[in-house]
Amino acid sequence: MAGLPSFPKVAPWAQRLSIGPLKNVGFSHFVSLGNMADVNFAHLIDYFGSDNRTSCILIYMEDLGNARNFISAARAFSRSKPILLLKSGASVEGARVAQLQSGAPTANDAVYDAVFKRAGVVRVQTIQQLFDATQAVATQPFPKGRRLAIVSNAGGPAVIATDALIQKGGSLAVLSAETISHLDKQLPAYWSGSNPVDIPGSGSPEQFRAAIEACLFDPNVDGVLAILTAQSNSDAETTARLVVETSKKIHQKPVYASWMGMQHMKKGRVVLEQGKVPWYPFPERAVTTFMHMVNYRENLEMVYETPSDSPIEFDDIRKADARQIIQNVYHEERRVLSESESKQLLACYGIPVNTGHLATDEDGAVALASAMGYPVALKIESPDIRHKSEVYGVRLGIESEQGVRQVYRFLLQNVATKRPDARLIGVKVEKMVPTSHELLIGASKDPVFGPVIVFGFGGITTDIWQDRAIGLPPLNMALASQMIRGTRIARLLQGYRNLPAVPLEYLKSILVRFAYLVMDLPELQEFEMNPFAMDESGGIALDARGSLENPAPQPRKPYEHLSILPYPSQWMRTVQLRNGQPVLLRPIRPEDEAMEARLVAESSRESLYFRFFGYISELDHNVLARFTQIDYDREMAIVAQTTLEEETKLIGVVRIVGDGWHESCEYAILVADAWHGQGLGGILTDYIVEIARSQGYLSITASFLKTNGAMRRLFKKKGFKLKSGPDESDWAELKL
Repeated sequence: MAGLPSFPKVAPWAQRLSIGPLKNVGFSHFVSLGNMADVNFAHLIDYFGSDNRTSCILIYMEDLGNARNFISAARAFSRSKPILLLKSGASVEGARVAQLQSGAPTANDAVYDAVFKRAGVVRVQTIQQLFDATQAVATQPFPKGRRLAIVSNAGGPAVIATDALIQKGGSLAVLSAETISHLDKQLPAYWSGSNPVDIPGSGSPEQFRAAIEACLFDPNVDGVLAILTAQSNSDAETTARLVVETSKKIHQKPVYASWMGMQHMKKGRVVLEQGKVPWYPFPERAVTTFMHMVNYRENLEMVYETPSDSPIEFDDIRKADARQIIQNVYHEERRVLSESESKQLLACYGIPVNTGHLATDEDGAVALASAMGYPVALKIESPDIRHKSEVYGVRLGIESEQGVRQVYRFLLQNVATKRPDARLIGVKVEKMVPTSHELLIGASKDPVFGPVIVFGFGGITTDIWQDRAIGLPPLNMALASQMIRGTRIARLLQGYRNLPAVPLEYLKSILVRFAYLVMDLPELQEFEMNPFAMDESGGIALDARGSLENPAPQPRKPYEHLSILPYPSQWMRTVQLRNGQPVLLRPIRPEDEAMEARLVAESSRESLYFRFFGYISELDHNVLARFTQIDYDREMAIVAQTTLEEETKLIGVVRIVGDGWHESCEYAILVADAWHGQGLGGILTDYIVEIARSQGYLSITASFLKTNGAMRRLFKKKGFKLKSGPDESDWAELKL
């Protein structure tokens, strides 16, 4: 990679590190970062992500400095190289100690969880789990789901494994009728008859193998845990050999082993170790490892989601009006938005709000209530009181004129008694809205990661139940769905007993709209809809409040306040080639993999030789995924897309990959042979240079074969300085 940073020398470990009996884990490097004044986690992920001797990256973390750089590096390499991370400071006391040691700001631990998931990182809780997971990564495929089959020669450990599986969010695989029928023929008549597959102590090693094989072939199973306990007739070594053979024979699904016992099981463990089947002395550790592998696969799905910066699907968003509301608040030298201003912001983003009207006296409140129809709600309106419930500032379900008058006087008296210093603008009168569920949708600015979005159980008891999921903007419908599923109230929202289901697609769209609000308004310090009322017909924000940064932030680059950049739709442009053919230039997307594969397949051997410095026939999925699923902060790829005879295809792609310091980026390009001579190479080069300048790079570099005359002419025309290389390639550089 061009511009690869130089790193402090690290000691390669030729020997293997032993973690417990037989638990050998090979290390390519071991690095201690100290205070991270010069080299941080992102730099090392960049380095080891490109190191062919390293297959997995292990991290111990106390705090994090540059959040965007870390997330960008992790998202870039976690797809192809698992990153396992042990984050300390999960407790309040532990976080305090870590902060005293480093002096760095500390993020909420729940936010770290959300960040690691979004970055494709697997978080473990102990050093033991770190190396348990490492062994599994190195030896077994990743499970495609959460369904585990358990094969055991003892009932107790199987029950313990089942408990651990369910507690950690896994599920017990339901064996198919065909699998049950097959096992009936292979196992003793008194086997358990279901999963867990409990083979009586008299079962033979061959029967143990048959059970594992049947489970691996079952389409309802995503992984198998084999548990063998030391009994008088247990043959640990032979059984282990058969488990290894079966694992190698059916390598599409992972196999984990728990050989329980000391000396009696030792030879079997040696066989498992040598056969690359990870073993654990207790079944709970095996289950924990299985779930870490499940989480890695699921986290990668979140990495592939790259929401757009422009809500194309929402044509009713009024950004300019929202910005004007923020500017008005700052102009009045305020930091807290009134409820009315907060609801106006929501309305600008198409989020329905329960609009009220302000009454400044008792008669006015009665007139408003009579006009809108009973029942009504009365709420105090004060810029100095953020939580109305703390001063009994909300009363619901008022059904008469007399009730309005009594409540109005009651609210004013409460404010005067409990908050005499507060400015009281008046009392808002709102129409009562029927609701089945009260939800919380909010955002706050984390000191490390910037804006984070919170969703969960709402109402005045939200802090007691603590049923919340955290996500990072930007969001799309898939990521919003992940957030909803991460809460306990999600089960109620899907319908429960007499409660009908709410429209979940509608709720997802509300979360996505709210994420755009947070993305577009970097001045927001906190914002909250609580409650957001929902029933089977939809939802509406009953209350909202927000606050701004103080002082007002200085002008900044778009989305500089976010830890994850959205899909940069601002870099979409239509151009014309020399033959008049219109071509859309746009950043690459993950779903472009098939079209890029076709572009490669339809390119000549010479074009591919010049692009990849060698002959290739095709690119496999892993390489194509690396090319199409990029992080737009450190890498940019622009595709040229056109439509011919109603078929959309890619006819060219240009990319830059930045170094860890965002100073230099390396350039590469491929244009389909059928489109040579139409000026596409020059158009793509000019465009990527424009993007590199806007992103703050100081230079673009490229290496090219000496025999590639077309690239030499293009570089000269575009002002690159050329340098002769010692081997078959030369060097080009453009100062920006």
